[in-house]
Amino acid sequence: MSAMAHAIEETPTVSLQDLRGLSFNELEKMYRAARRPASIADLDGDAIGAMLAWRSPRRGPIAWLLRTFGASSTFPWEGKTFKSESNERGTGINRVRFFGQRRWFPFKTRFEPSFLDARPAFRLDYSGPANPPLIRSIVDEVREVAPGLYLGPAAFLWRGKPRPILFFAVSLNEADRRS
Repeated sequence: MSAMAHAIEETPTVSLQDLRGLSFNELEKMYRAARRPASIADLDGDAIGAMLAWRSPRRGPIAWLLRTFGASSTFPWEGKTFKSESNERGTGINRVRFFGQRRWFPFKTRFEPSFLDARPAFRLDYSGPANPPLIRSIVDEVREVAPGLYLGPAAFLWRGKPRPILFFAVSLNEADRRS
C-alpha cells in the first residue's frame, strides 16, 4: 500500500485531490471498505466529478496520458447532478463541457447490492431509452469515503455482467470545487 493510501486510511477527512494519487487497486480497496450513503437525498445537488484510475492500462505512457487528461481542466466531464424522488429512488444527469455546457446521459438511482462485493451501494443506472445504446450499457455505483465525497467503479455490461473499467469520484464539498 502506498504512503498516500495509508495516510488516507488514518485520516477521517479525504479530499478529491487525495483520491487522484491512488492506483486502481488502492481505490478498489478503499471502495470495498466504504459504506453506502445513508439516504438517496445525501447526494442531491451538483457534484463535481473526477476520473481517477483505469483498470487497464495501469502503467506506462497511455496510463499516464489517461490520468493526466482526466485531471486536467480540459477534461469535458464536470460531474453529475442528483435529485432524490423518494427515500429509495432518484434521478440524475451528467454535466459535460462540449461546445458549451451540456446535460447528457440521464440515469436513475437506487440502493442495490454492489457488482463488486454484493454489499449495499448507490447504483446509477443508464439503461433508459433516452441514452444511446453504448451509454445504456454503463453501470456506475458509489459509496461514501468521507462526508460529501463518493467513490465508485464504472462498469460496462458485457453479456449481462458488469465489468469494471475505471474508478471515479463525485464530491459535493465546497473545498473540492476550489481545488
